[in-house]
Amino acid sequence: MLRNIFRKIDRSFKFIEDWSLFTAVCIALISAMANVILRKATSNFSLYWSDEVVRKVIFFTTYVGCISAIRSRALIKIDALPQLLPGLKKPLTLFSHISVIVFAIIMIYLGTQMTITMFNDEYAVTSTLRIPEWYFYAVLPLMGLMMLIRTIIVFYEDVIDNQVISGGE
Repeated sequence: MLRNIFRKIDRSFKFIEDWSLFTAVCIALISAMANVILRKATSNFSLYWSDEVVRKVIFFTTYVGCISAIRSRALIKIDALPQLLPGLKKPLTLFSHISVIVFAIIMIYLGTQMTITMFNDEYAVTSTLRIPEWYFYAVLPLMGLMMLIRTIIVFYEDVIDNQVISGGE
């Protein structure tokens, strides 16, 4: 029962991650390419907002990439020590998951506070496109929540399903 719920959540998150990353990178690529082509093809015309779009996409993809890294178990972790001392694999995996859960909770809390602050500041807009900054800060608590849920799923698979004990990953 719980495994089926986790599988559905995982599939939903994967869809959101993949398509939001694909869309964001396409937007950045198209705007950057158009800007380069316009600068090279004309002597005095460029897209003044292209750099801002690329910066915001890098910001977005960094945080959504963290969620995706949890799914593929590609976050930074201690690899060498469990290979030298196999008995430390389970405690270090547990420590790693707890660390990510703490980080996710901090991101939810601080991200929410920052989003509210930006929402209440009428002058907090991007410099060229004049988009309210709180849209971009709202990614932080959402990312934290998705990281928390994804880590709980991975934790369940690793510890509860005994994949760590049996050596499967």
